[in-house]
Amino acid sequence: MTEPLFSEDEEFDRPRLAAHGPVRVRVPAKINLHLHVGPARSDGFHELTTVYHAIGLYDEVTARRGDTLTLTMEGEGTGELSLDEDNLVIRAARALAAETGHEPHARLHLKKQIPIAAGLAGGSADAAAALVACDQLWGTGMSRDDLAAIAATLGSDIPFLVLGGTALGTGRGELVSPVLTGGHTWHWVLAVAEEGLSTPTVYRTFDQLGGNSNAGTPDGLLAALRQRDPEVLAGELANDLQAAALHLRPELQGVLDAGLDAGALAGLVSGSGPTCVFLAEDARHAALLAAELESRDCCRAVRTAVGPVPGARVL
Repeated sequence: MTEPLFSEDEEFDRPRLAAHGPVRVRVPAKINLHLHVGPARSDGFHELTTVYHAIGLYDEVTARRGDTLTLTMEGEGTGELSLDEDNLVIRAARALAAETGHEPHARLHLKKQIPIAAGLAGGSADAAAALVACDQLWGTGMSRDDLAAIAATLGSDIPFLVLGGTALGTGRGELVSPVLTGGHTWHWVLAVAEEGLSTPTVYRTFDQLGGNSNAGTPDGLLAALRQRDPEVLAGELANDLQAAALHLRPELQGVLDAGLDAGALAGLVSGSGPTCVFLAEDARHAALLAAELESRDCCRAVRTAVGPVPGARVL
């Protein structure tokens, strides 16, 4: 069964005038509640079955009118991320301009809180935000499905972050279908590592370790979401890339052990890592768990977040 990922705003159902002032878009991070990795395909990607979950840890992209296409940034990753044609924000703006016949002119500013190379799809989130922001700035009148289709040409996680909520991802992850979750709010604690992990490196390590998949189908996970019981959901979280991430960063096992010892219902590596995600019973339990993890000094930072939340949205 499916349900909408969000309440479709009327503004995405009718032509819009271009914005005169700045457009500010907030976009969430994602975690993978279930990630089954199949064999490598002829295009170099792996066939995936995943359950995406958007959580309340956000980046923001602001778009203003300009004579060229430029990008500035602040926050996480400043000085580390390129701000040129290699950046997904720039590539997303150019892809939307090419699709709609619009001149790719905008002054874009990224305010970043999602850690980079952390298994939280921060770069993909920023691309999704750029698509929504430029659509509004230029008045291109694209629907969410239209934007998601453009997003699929840019990266596997980007279509989901245009939409948000909780969704089943297939193909290389770019084919997204919303799933019925019963409207329940889940509480998470994130342990952010000192350094990121390269997603291609994690996938190569997965193959080198034999490409063994243990996650299976997401049926149990999807049923657990509908039951709205954190203890039931805890038993269904799975990530085939976790073994590869732990192989590359053995110290992450200590982080997972610390979270479970501190009382988490479950813990797993998020996506390709190295962020570790822990499931809490409720907001109070999440706060206590976060405080305990911080006291153990086992990671760079600890964050609490709820999910699911909507995808990229104009503020």
